[in-house]
Amino acid sequence: MPKAVRFDHYGGVDVLQVVEVARPVPGPGQVLVQVKAAGINPGEETIRKGKMHDTWPATFPSGEGSDLAGVIDELGEGVSGWEIGDEVLGFTNDRASHAELVAVGVNQLVRRPAGVSWEAGGALFVAGTTAYAGVRAVGLAPGDTVVVSGAAGGVGSIAVQLAKIAGATVIGLASAANHEWLAAHGVLPVAHGEGVGDRITDSSAGNVDAFVDTFGDGYVRLAVELGVQPARIDTIIDFAAANEFGVKTDGTAAAASAAVLAELADLIDHGLLEIPIAKVFPLAEVRDAYRELAKRHTRGKIVLVP
Repeated sequence: MPKAVRFDHYGGVDVLQVVEVARPVPGPGQVLVQVKAAGINPGEETIRKGKMHDTWPATFPSGEGSDLAGVIDELGEGVSGWEIGDEVLGFTNDRASHAELVAVGVNQLVRRPAGVSWEAGGALFVAGTTAYAGVRAVGLAPGDTVVVSGAAGGVGSIAVQLAKIAGATVIGLASAANHEWLAAHGVLPVAHGEGVGDRITDSSAGNVDAFVDTFGDGYVRLAVELGVQPARIDTIIDFAAANEFGVKTDGTAAAASAAVLAELADLIDHGLLEIPIAKVFPLAEVRDAYRELAKRHTRGKIVLVP
């Protein structure tokens, strides 16, 4: 029997179990994917702790995970244009990708380009579409200067690269350990922490046009204090500050489509976008993977491999 991550009540990482489950059956318009890699995301931790119960309540026992990359193992009724053995990237809205097998609608899949690794493809959807939406929301044009907080994290590391592709000068806020990586990607690294506003002003010559906040912790207020117009500030995490200052909150939901996923995969395939992989854990070590995620100091994405 295939294995999958399950939890039967809200709580910390200790509620996560890897158990044997019935083989999923693809419905009409679906295929069954043998998962090769599946990214983990902070939102999954938030849901598992019950913090989103009013918006996205869990039905127990609950599965987990959205991102996936793998190989089609079975076709559902009415599926055409796909074959068993096709290599795919995609996503599920059923909290089910942290598993060996998952049934997925073909409208949630794209073909895996040769230049996209299993790990990068399996970690791409949530972080990639979130970064895509955040950068798009602030309306970057060539010559703009944009600041990205959490610039080496799962979303931030993609956002800084997309901002560079848009032609902007990019200032990335990150710990010193990540400055070399940022500089190698054409980003001006700035240390976070006390005095960060002054350091941003020095790096930008006092001219910041846009701000993408992937970290929270007061960065929306800082962006306003730096003179950035609210319409050109986007936060994916600090919704209280967004309400207070009237800034944007575009994230995954604003760009959640196979078309955007395909666009991002094409950038990777052509060497224009890198998905840094911080660590890879076997499915059986899912608890350790989320413990690592909770540190909020990894560069790029953490991936599970069944």
